[in-house]
Amino acid sequence: MKQSLPVFVDSDVVVSSLLSSSGAAFFCINNPALKPVISDVSYKELTMVVERLGINQHALDDLVQRKFNVIRLNTTLKRVKEQYGRYVTDQNDAHIIAVAMRAKTKFLISYNLKHFKIDRIKSDFDLLLLTPARFLQYLRSS
Repeated sequence: MKQSLPVFVDSDVVVSSLLSSSGAAFFCINNPALKPVISDVSYKELTMVVERLGINQHALDDLVQRKFNVIRLNTTLKRVKEQYGRYVTDQNDAHIIAVAMRAKTKFLISYNLKHFKIDRIKSDFDLLLLTPARFLQYLRSS
């Protein structure tokens, strides 16, 4: 059996998939050829966002349990920001790059591309940042 491709999925994509079952985010997360990855920090952020938006917490928990590989940082956020802060425009997103590297993903899926220094990430880590729709196009073309 072919192993699933790990892809880091930003929190905005997870929330979008919970809000709509017809969008690109939903299709990315539910693609059987992929293994979505989030960090433990992302999961904590997601629990706050679903509460604020009035999304059912059980729906998030069920989705994460069924589909995601949640990876722990195993270091301090301060250390992660020192190590990966130069790859993001918001230091609080440094954990995303750290976990994407730890999970050996080749893709980071996000609607917030402006939060990342795309060229530097591609150059240093060979990691592609794509929106969900662009990622689906990439999958169809490969």
